[in-house]
Amino acid sequence: DLPIQTHLAETRDEVAVERAASGGTPLARLDRLGATGPGFIAIHAVHVDDSDIAALAAQGCHVVHCPTSNMKLASGIAPVTALLAAGVNVALGSDGAASNNRLDVFAEMRLASLLAKVASYDAAAVPAAVALRMATLNGARALGMDDRIGSLVPGKQADIVAVDLAGIATQPVFDPLSHLVFAAGRGCVTDVWIGGVRMVADRRLT
Repeated sequence: DLPIQTHLAETRDEVAVERAASGGTPLARLDRLGATGPGFIAIHAVHVDDSDIAALAAQGCHVVHCPTSNMKLASGIAPVTALLAAGVNVALGSDGAASNNRLDVFAEMRLASLLAKVASYDAAAVPAAVALRMATLNGARALGMDDRIGSLVPGKQADIVAVDLAGIATQPVFDPLSHLVFAAGRGCVTDVWIGGVRMVADRRLT
């Protein structure tokens, strides 16, 4: 019952090699091995097909979307709108420094939303609220920790960031939620609390 996370269907070549070897997809192989289920986290999932998406949804698996890494490595655009429509829990990740120089969750939110819109030709795809949830509560859910982190409710850990939207680059503010995703960045974070402990105060590490 241990959680399993693995890079999956990140490149077309990975899928082609598996299809040549077994006639199926990388996810189908993992399914045969008994690796999939509610504790399974598929990172990237760029080149999953309809049967893969259906299987991920049916088994309660999770996907971690890494838009910056996928772009930098020219891996492709993950079918995020199809995954969400199927009921798959999609969270956001940054991958690693080798394929993402910023490791910035704000950048991942913005790119996840914009890529979903252009890939689906639907300006309403992955709105700001969905992108923010992907960056917070959906990630906690993927890790099986949504009862402790991921949202600001009584009883959960006080993991909080304060974001300053008063700067000239983020004015005027008509919709704070939209601003968090499309206008703000990590440079707007002034304070950070982890488990209620203030780790960053006025942009200085404590």
